[in-house]
Amino acid sequence: MDLDWEKLFKRYVWDDERTPYLTRVRNLSRTQAHYELFGYALFMGVLFGVLAVVTLSPRLPHGGAAIVPVYAFTVCCAAVVLGFTRHPWAAMWCAGAPLAALGYFAVWGFHPNLDFGDKVLLVAAAIVWLVYSRRAVAVARAWQRLAGVG
Repeated sequence: MDLDWEKLFKRYVWDDERTPYLTRVRNLSRTQAHYELFGYALFMGVLFGVLAVVTLSPRLPHGGAAIVPVYAFTVCCAAVVLGFTRHPWAAMWCAGAPLAALGYFAVWGFHPNLDFGDKVLLVAAAIVWLVYSRRAVAVARAWQRLAGVG
């Protein structure tokens, strides 16, 4: 049995229709925008759903401050709204999450078990996430224009 690695790669990792992350927002089709917003909303919903529960622990650097799990829950809810409605306001609320993560690190610091490299990686990931979140907002804003396009 011979596997076609190129076909498998295109099917599961990079597909122009399902993973259009290098396509400019103005050039997206409605299907591409749907897949991109669905992936973003799914990622944000799962991540912040888990964080809403995990951050209830007083062992974390914020020590049980109620604002952290409440904010995580609101982002989870915004992600669900984004997934169903593609509304730009929900995308904007989700896009604020990387800034909130950076603010969390600035106010409460990092978990004491993290090494310096882990801390740098978390900050870098939050910055990359922030840059991508701008695109997700742009795609949600463009959704209304794309709604009539097949």
